[in-house]
Amino acid sequence: MDTSLRERAVRLLARREHSRAELARKLGPHAESAEALDAVLDDLVARRLLSDERYVEARLNVRAARFGNARLAQELRTQGVDDDLVRSALADCEEEWVRACQVWRRRFGDRPASADAAGRAKEMRFLMSRGFSGETIRRVLRGDLSDD
Repeated sequence: MDTSLRERAVRLLARREHSRAELARKLGPHAESAEALDAVLDDLVARRLLSDERYVEARLNVRAARFGNARLAQELRTQGVDDDLVRSALADCEEEWVRACQVWRRRFGDRPASADAAGRAKEMRFLMSRGFSGETIRRVLRGDLSDD
């Protein structure tokens, strides 16, 4: 096993969690072969130093308070996380409309949603850019905060 490749991987993992695919992309140019890279990654997984589940949990802890499920799912899939893991992690996450209300309040304050079309459109675009679903956005702007 390539010790310099393993050391490089451990240094990266010491800074923050990485998904397996993300770590493979970062280590790829430094590996002698794909087999050597796979061996290092398999060893890290066996030693529980590398875990996609931990990566997803850490990523959601940092980003979920500011973004909607669509954006979070897209970011995780970009990093090579399995779709089933993404779905289960988002299901365990706090309700999207609660997070959307918090994001909206931080940006626009406690005032009611804008009555004019331009103000409402601005608020909708803001929430859409954060990855919240259309139904969640409508619910927040209506002021419908009851749990269905």
